[in-house]
Amino acid sequence: MRILLSNDDGYFAPGLAALADAMRGLGEVTVVAPERDRSGASNSLTLDRPLRVRRSHSGFIYVDGTPTDCVHLAVTGLLDHIPDIVVSGVNDGANMGDDTIYSGTVAAATEGFLLGLPSIAVSMVSRSNGHFASAARVASELVARIARAPLQAPMLLNVNVPDLPWDALGAWQVTRLGKRHKAQPAIPAQNPRGETVYWVGAAGAAQDAGEGTDFHTVSSGAVSITPLQMDLTYFDQLPALRTWLAQ
Repeated sequence: MRILLSNDDGYFAPGLAALADAMRGLGEVTVVAPERDRSGASNSLTLDRPLRVRRSHSGFIYVDGTPTDCVHLAVTGLLDHIPDIVVSGVNDGANMGDDTIYSGTVAAATEGFLLGLPSIAVSMVSRSNGHFASAARVASELVARIARAPLQAPMLLNVNVPDLPWDALGAWQVTRLGKRHKAQPAIPAQNPRGETVYWVGAAGAAQDAGEGTDFHTVSSGAVSITPLQMDLTYFDQLPALRTWLAQ
């Protein structure tokens, strides 16, 4: 199996190193990741300039672009092969609920999915203990399962793993996305020239965090696995919109 790894924290991130270590026994591993932290980059492609590609001392390939750039380049010509699967992470922090819209981690996996490949985004929920190996092992076991029993169609999985030792993780649960409250207010500040600048406020607290959601699952110490789709059509609104336009 040929496995393409990427992330949004940068090629130097410990979560990516843990993921590469966990995957090496499963097949040929290639890492193509951003040269710096691109958290929150979402599904953005760099179209206004060429992209530089370099190789680090670790053998990881890094690109001066977004997570989406990395996967797109890797699959469409940078590599001399087409990967069998794309895995993005391990992100340092959760990507649940509304986070998935902004997440560069999820975006890298989404690009693989849009290019026809099974793809997994994996994130470690807490930022305190750094059990990246636990999350990386979850990802490697999912990849091994896909190798044993290939999916009938490409699938995009969003995986969130509590920051716990492997033996302390609860059962894996198939979940739906929860939802957050409105984001906290922007934070004004002053730069050295006396100009007012703004920091984007923190994400809001979980609003829809009931049983069956990703929020509820990881809060109980279990692994959350959510299948995602990319068709944004609001199908229930189609009849009403047609009626409105016909008036």
